[in-house]
Amino acid sequence: MTTELPNLIPASCELLAFGEPVHSEPAFGRRRNAMLAELAEFGFRSIVLEVDRVAAHIVDDYVREGIGDLDTVLREGFSHQWGAFPANRELVAWLHEHNATRAPQDRIAFYGFDAPTENMHAPSPRGYLEYTREYLDLQIDLGVLAGADDRWSRTEAVLDPARSPGATEAAGQLRLIADDLLTELHRRAPELIAATSRTAWLRARDQLMAGIGLLRYHRACAVPEDDRNARVSRLLAVRDVLMAEHLLDLRHTAAPALVHGHNSHLRRGPSRWVIGDLDLSWAGAGAIVAPMLGPRYTVIAGSLGSSTALDLPDPHPDTYEGRLAEGLTPAQAVPAARTRADTRPQQGYQPLDADTIAGVDAVLHISRAQASRPD
Repeated sequence: MTTELPNLIPASCELLAFGEPVHSEPAFGRRRNAMLAELAEFGFRSIVLEVDRVAAHIVDDYVREGIGDLDTVLREGFSHQWGAFPANRELVAWLHEHNATRAPQDRIAFYGFDAPTENMHAPSPRGYLEYTREYLDLQIDLGVLAGADDRWSRTEAVLDPARSPGATEAAGQLRLIADDLLTELHRRAPELIAATSRTAWLRARDQLMAGIGLLRYHRACAVPEDDRNARVSRLLAVRDVLMAEHLLDLRHTAAPALVHGHNSHLRRGPSRWVIGDLDLSWAGAGAIVAPMLGPRYTVIAGSLGSSTALDLPDPHPDTYEGRLAEGLTPAQAVPAARTRADTRPQQGYQPLDADTIAGVDAVLHISRAQASRPD
């Protein structure tokens, strides 16, 4: 039983999360784009993607104010290589054109909800802290404490606790200074916003929170753990905590918003990722946000039958993907089935299972995704 998108969205919804089971299948990004165009007719004025929140400012400046050019925005405004996805180029171009003829209050804003971390490295917090220090016009030397940026960003700083700077005395002092900067930013908010703008103040706070988040992430990197599963799960959990904090914060300025990311980050239940000899489990951003927001958080999981881009064959008829019809199906109407077992790790596709369905409100199924070909 399929349904229409408006029928799934309660009046109280602030964040409508649309997950995808794999990032590299273009069909999900294009469905998201079409979904946003439809939701704009119902008052949605924000799109929030699984990209670095600070870098996303570059995209927002382009789509709402016309600052910059498309290629630069895609290169610098998207983290995690998302700027290379054709659907994201199409999204940014559409937003830019859509907003050009609308009053400022009717333009669709662009946000990110991720931290500036990758699986194998995380940057230094120095630049983020210095941005806010300069905004506050304070004379604090952060460079001595932070040291060279590459001591934080090198792969070993994430993979080897003994080589992480996250638990050093200097890192502890940086966290204290960052906390003082946050207090000062809020204490002086009235005068700062009057002298600059609300947007400038919010962006200084975003930069500071990114720096604080990186200090927390690097601290987790420095925790020794005999069990590799537990260590990697801890790092994934910290990243999702930062994502959840961003989503909870963004709902005050962005709601109602369409949120797009991986199913594992957006579903209500715990997340699990089996890769090689690792069996990882943690609470994703959706699992954290959902009990706080209740009906103000609605989740749609993405599902895929076959894909030429992934070389993913048609699913067996007795799997969830095999029994789902094309389009949106309420979670309670998804037929009982088994989890498909014909995928390969290289494809990156995470099949539907009972836990995923239990943690969402609906499933958007794409039966056959055909790779686009140049004319």
